[in-house]
Amino acid sequence: MADDLLLNLNLSSSDSDPEDLASCPAKEPASRADRSALSQEAFNALKQSYIPRVENGELWRTIPFPLTPESDANRGGLISKPQAQDLLHAVEELYFYRRYTEAVEFLDRIWADGGEAKIDGETRELLRKYEGRCKFRLAATQ
Repeated sequence: MADDLLLNLNLSSSDSDPEDLASCPAKEPASRADRSALSQEAFNALKQSYIPRVENGELWRTIPFPLTPESDANRGGLISKPQAQDLLHAVEELYFYRRYTEAVEFLDRIWADGGEAKIDGETRELLRKYEGRCKFRLAATQ
């Protein structure tokens, strides 16, 4: 019997009647489609401005140099994670297209720009692995 009373407790800090809460619009959860739906005008504007990212081995040309570290003190003078990911994706793309010489030249440019000190350890390690792979492939083809 005491357990039944426990479930009837009203933990709300307001003095409103529970019956009033039934008419609250927030009580009906919106569906995911309702939350993420765009109006037709907003969709058309987005469609007009959308440019697909074409990965054809030229991503490395869009990387701005010199690499600029984040001004955030928490990053410790490192470039942002998205910038580091762009570097990695550019090298991966060149490797995928078997453009090993360009990949090594691009990596040399990164290291010459102080990449050792500006890139986080995990990304730097992956870039070094790709550099080794590219050099190995170049040596195997000569």
